[in-house]
Amino acid sequence: MTLLTIFNHHFLVANLFQEGGPLFMSLILIAFLTSLFFIIKGFIKLKSNATSNKEIKLAIDCSLLALVLGFLGSVLGLIQAFDSVEAMGNPDPSIFAGGLKISLLTATFGLFSFVVTRIGIFILRLANK
Repeated sequence: MTLLTIFNHHFLVANLFQEGGPLFMSLILIAFLTSLFFIIKGFIKLKSNATSNKEIKLAIDCSLLALVLGFLGSVLGLIQAFDSVEAMGNPDPSIFAGGLKISLLTATFGLFSFVVTRIGIFILRLANK
């Protein structure tokens, strides 16, 4: 990969983060990073022969929070999209499609966070047995 390709991918991710709404995307990111923290902490506890049930429960809660925040952001984005459609009267379908895409970014990020965290929890539970 060239440096330009890496820069373009980084810019795309930052752009999607901004389009999804910085408030909800930031909250989802915080929940995701917190769940990863508890998973890593659980693996560290395993090395000292301690059980990591508390960390697993906290990671589950954080992953569910990321998922719910993603869908809440999506629903609020859909409400905004429908409000703008109502205000315009007869909008262009491309404008409506763009609004729908943006409203689904938070749900996608929430789902991604949930799935990655659940895979980590699954591996941690396997190692905990």
